[in-house]
Amino acid sequence: MMNQMMYSDINSRIGSCMPLSAMRIGTIIHNIELNPGQGGKLVRAAGTSAKILKEPTSAYCLIQMPSGVKKLIDSRCRATIGVVSNPSHGDRKLRKAGHSRWLGRRPVVRGVAMNPVDHPHGGGEGKSKSSGKWGKGSRTPWGKPTKSGYKTGPLKRRR
Repeated sequence: MMNQMMYSDINSRIGSCMPLSAMRIGTIIHNIELNPGQGGKLVRAAGTSAKILKEPTSAYCLIQMPSGVKKLIDSRCRATIGVVSNPSHGDRKLRKAGHSRWLGRRPVVRGVAMNPVDHPHGGGEGKSKSSGKWGKGSRTPWGKPTKSGYKTGPLKRRR
């Protein structure tokens, strides 16, 4: 009987899934949809949670992500109340190099340790930095400069 009294307000019950419009401000949520009916896409990693910052009365709801970024999400999108379980997931130590490989993480090799055919920093006698005394400066594996504000990633789509 006491248990029913505690959870008389269904909105505060941990684990229940409902549209953001039905939730109150300050609710801790996870497994958030990006588009209504699409299925949960955001905040699904172990131990993560997001927070509703503004009352979801209008068409959009302001949510603070685990990274601290504030995001507007459609109020018709559903989310689950509470925090994702297993918060100690990130505390595990990898026991050996092979453990990292089991997780699908490949080794990171420095460009300077490669041959010129593999990377712009490769080659040279001994420990030469970025092609010896002529020096081209830091480059990506595809030859684009990485410093002085150069954009190296894929082009960002305009809205």
